Amino acid sequence: MSRVRGVLIVVLSVISLAGCGAGSDQKPAQGSGSGQRSAQRPAGEKVTIRVPANAPTIAAAVSVAQQGDLVLVAPGTYHESVRITTPHVTLRGESRDKVIIDGQLQQPNGIVVTAPGVAVENLTVRGNTQNGVLVTGSVKAADGEPGDGGYDTGDEPVRFLESFLVSHVTATRNGLYGIYAFSARNGVIEQSYASGGADSGIYVGQCKPCHMVVQDNVAEYNAVGIEGTNASGEMYFVGNRIVGNRVGLTTGSDHQEKLLPQQGAVVAGNLIADNQQSATPEQADGGWGVGVGIDGGSGNQIVHNRIAGNVNAGVILTATQDLPPDNNRIQNNVFTGNALDVGWTFPTATKGHDNCLTGPTTRTIPTNLPTTAPCPALSTPTSPPSTSPGAPGSPSGAPASPSGAAASPSGAAANPSASASSGRAVSPSGAWKGPVPPRGIPFNQVVAPPVQPQYPAATTTGATTVPEAPALPSLAQLTTPAPTLLADRALAK
Repeated sequence: MSRVRGVLIVVLSVISLAGCGAGSDQKPAQGSGSGQRSAQRPAGEKVTIRVPANAPTIAAAVSVAQQGDLVLVAPGTYHESVRITTPHVTLRGESRDKVIIDGQLQQPNGIVVTAPGVAVENLTVRGNTQNGVLVTGSVKAADGEPGDGGYDTGDEPVRFLESFLVSHVTATRNGLYGIYAFSARNGVIEQSYASGGADSGIYVGQCKPCHMVVQDNVAEYNAVGIEGTNASGEMYFVGNRIVGNRVGLTTGSDHQEKLLPQQGAVVAGNLIADNQQSATPEQADGGWGVGVGIDGGSGNQIVHNRIAGNVNAGVILTATQDLPPDNNRIQNNVFTGNALDVGWTFPTATKGHDNCLTGPTTRTIPTNLPTTAPCPALSTPTSPPSTSPGAPGSPSGAPASPSGAAASPSGAAANPSASASSGRAVSPSGAWKGPVPPRGIPFNQVVAPPVQPQYPAATTTGATTVPEAPALPSLAQLTTPAPTLLADRALAK
């Protein structure tokens, strides 16, 4: 998806940014006592540093933390930005809903993680102009340059942050992304809630192989619920509730990031429904009413999802400039109540190849895709999909996205044919007219999140040991979710 700028500019132009605290973006917690005390780390190894008992601010506690330490934060609202540069530190709130890092629209990021093996748990981040939580191996991304959010890192070599965990985090009303993993891999984002993301609630970008799992999260009232861009290889989005956004989930390629093209993501066992919520941040490119968008991505599996009630389309497959979508499998999903279940559209010279659709559908464009482009049986059903190389692409250029509306209401298909040069089957293409997106709202006006589940035994459990690589889901064990998946954690029903 293209990055959203207009909403952020509008918000910042109408809000008064008062009281920056002596030029610092780190401020003591409300009610925490003297903000001038130095942090005191308890003696020993793998200790617990308590805020505010041992340190006046979260940032002060993190600055003295050593590997294996737990920074445990008492309830309060903390007006500060926290950067974790020490490996294998756990930052955890005593109460997920009552430990709040609030940027007050005066700082770009709530929490920035630049060290491996870090866990961020059981707290809320809100009101940042860019990201709630940023996990990255990119120095430029961590510093927010170049570009808002640091996604276009220019000539900086790719450097990955290896291993991380974001668990039981509520990220709401942030100007770009709620939880943002960029140039990071071997990580897990789980049991979290993201709303009010002016670009997306949860975003994974620029990793290959990612070896990453985004699971059991709720994403609602965002421009895009969950987004994967140039996120390739063992990239799993499983068991998430993605309901009531403008667009549900996208996986694709973008010239603004490195490691083109996107390949080999698994989108499985998710509830992706009713993604036409108007009380959400408005996207610059007008995406609206779409469940899943595959935008120049290849070798992806969209399987065992419940995709329902999306007013434009359940799944849209298209190209990104010169990057075709090839070898994508849309298989064994449950489609109900979508205006269009699956639409493939290639309006430019860049066409998709060897894409397939298997399973019951009510309406597709082109028509009868399950018959004309069925999926062959997988030789190893539990393995990630194979990927085709695709076009290499350039690190510059404007993005495109499966935002929904194609130019013509015609549903006529082009006949599949074989490419003369490669023998690959050209995927059929059609077009349709989607609904007109309504105006959105500023991200800082999105509805407040409901109370979320707490991290188990948050105050009595020691620091979390983050594995070097997470266990990956087995597709054989994933099933289509019920319509009530994680409904007790959500507002959008």
